[in-house]
Amino acid sequence: MQLPNERPADGTTRFFGFKQETRVKMFTFSFYTTLAIIVSFLPSYFASLGYSKVQIGLIYSFGPLVGIIANLTWGILSDKLQTIKKTIAAVLIGQLLMALMLFQTSAYPFVLAIMIGFYFFQSPLSGLNDSQLLLTVKETGKSYASFRVWGSLGFALAAVLFGRVIETQGEGAVGPLVLVTLAVSLLLCLTLRDLRKGSQASVSFKNAYGIIMKRPFVIFLLFVLLLSFAARTNDFFLSLHLHELGADPVLIGAAWMASALSEIPMFYLLSRYGHKFRELPLLAIAAFAYALRFFLVSMLDDPVLVLATQLLHSVSYGIFLVTAMRYMLTLIPDEYRATGQALFNVTWGGVSGLLTGAFGGTLFEVWGGQTLFRFAAFSALLACAGFFAVSLKNRES
Repeated sequence: MQLPNERPADGTTRFFGFKQETRVKMFTFSFYTTLAIIVSFLPSYFASLGYSKVQIGLIYSFGPLVGIIANLTWGILSDKLQTIKKTIAAVLIGQLLMALMLFQTSAYPFVLAIMIGFYFFQSPLSGLNDSQLLLTVKETGKSYASFRVWGSLGFALAAVLFGRVIETQGEGAVGPLVLVTLAVSLLLCLTLRDLRKGSQASVSFKNAYGIIMKRPFVIFLLFVLLLSFAARTNDFFLSLHLHELGADPVLIGAAWMASALSEIPMFYLLSRYGHKFRELPLLAIAAFAYALRFFLVSMLDDPVLVLATQLLHSVSYGIFLVTAMRYMLTLIPDEYRATGQALFNVTWGGVSGLLTGAFGGTLFEVWGGQTLFRFAAFSALLACAGFFAVSLKNRES
């Protein structure tokens, strides 16, 4: 008789009949349902507490600041201890504890302090999950996109379904939804098999600094920073911008669903044909799509038309994410996989989140959402020029 988590004859580890790769997909789906709430509805929740745009921007600026330290700390710790599963479980438990405290108070100083703690555990999870996906890809021989697409499905469904729940139950439903989705993710994490093997790697902050100083990686991160300012502007302020244009929670949820669902066909195409194209030209195309997308947002005052622009998420974020992960495989050695992913996430979400939260809220408050999104479009256009220039230089050499 085979136990629920026994290794069967085909060599794959099963848990109650589910293969490891299936459980990884389920975890990715669940993790992104929580992310959908944080991105789509947490800003509106803070607004319902009476916070100003500057106060909300300050919350988002302090979180990524701590996230810079958190990404490096948890990434290096994961490489040092050679464990992904235990690290993910630890940050999920931390998120649950912070979330339990967050939704018990409305006092701004306490909320600000708790959110700083929440981001210490939340910000590394995306990079840790990507490391887990890349290790699964290496073990199974399947594409990164075939696993990551489940995150898009989770985000899209949660944005719509939870949007309807919040519309009927009010902003107070945000707290229970966050707690339930985090608990489900933790339970799924405990079913996973740890894919890290071998002796402990000699990884430290000194070794991480050596990775940072490699010229191709530094240049890559510089242009990622320019592009991520534009992307974080959308993440932080699209919901508030739509709210000011008169959108209700269902329409706001639909906007996030449209962007998440648009990733799916692009992930499929890139998994089939992406290897035929060079990484840097693809990154330039993604950056240009970001610039076009946010320029259109800045020119429109109808929330339904703004929703339509989110379909460009497929060409912008869809191409960028898969191509950036592929490019990272050529820049970072396997023994520093979690550390390199942490450095990427520090740039994509930490430093850019700090800049966007600090200055984006002020720009929004003083000049409005349209000016903010024009600035985001310009930043993406600079990244496009940078990726294209490096691509041309590499061709000549």
